Amino acid sequence: MVRLVIKVGSHVLTENSTIVKERMMALVKFVSELKEYNYEVILVSSGAVAAGYTLLPLDRSSVANRQALAAIGQPLLLKMYQEKFAKFGFLCSQILLSADVFDSRKATAYAKVAIDTLLANGVVPIINENDTVSIEELVFGDNDRLSAHVTHYFDAQMLVILSDIDAFYNKDPNCYGDAVRRPVVTHISAEELAAEHTPNNEFATGGIVTKLQSADFLMKHGREMFLASGFDLSDARSFLLEKVHKGGTLFKSPNK
Repeated sequence: MVRLVIKVGSHVLTENSTIVKERMMALVKFVSELKEYNYEVILVSSGAVAAGYTLLPLDRSSVANRQALAAIGQPLLLKMYQEKFAKFGFLCSQILLSADVFDSRKATAYAKVAIDTLLANGVVPIINENDTVSIEELVFGDNDRLSAHVTHYFDAQMLVILSDIDAFYNKDPNCYGDAVRRPVVTHISAEELAAEHTPNNEFATGGIVTKLQSADFLMKHGREMFLASGFDLSDARSFLLEKVHKGGTLFKSPNK
């Protein structure tokens, strides 16, 4: 059985300062389909701050307010996932992690035991950064790098990032009409890894750079990453369920 980590960002789940329930349902349906195809799926989901904002519209420019919004929104986000997964007959669970979990072998091992037990019982683990205490995450992190660490340390074969960025191009497709999609990437340059962060909406904190950093981390550890659109899941569905690489970008080590 293949273990996957699916990461969905804030820009996919939110629009006009609220959670887009149709996109969340499409995501849950896709995860349910993957499970029916005997994939083990760990879901890394952003969206707690946005969910909290729907109940208490605080000024999001303040880190303290974003911490409070995350605390309000995380249980709401989980409830929304629980209701949607129940429609497909699946249980889901919440696991909040901080970056320092991966600094301790003991803490990492304990977390992996919990993940393994949930997956063995058919439960979908839903992981998010513990935004209420993870200040660095709220400032510039996003869940891209968290999901890469989850993939490696929890022994998944691949990370699938579903994003507003549908693939990796040779230049910015928003600025250049002749930008060309790179279907397979086996090397990421130092310049690309050090570029400026470019979040795309009010709740997003990442951008293409954190995705490239995540891919680079996984490639160095012999694992793969697939980047595709989270608005239209056809490329991800084709790649994972039909084994046809139509769109998106696969990052993998050159020796694989």
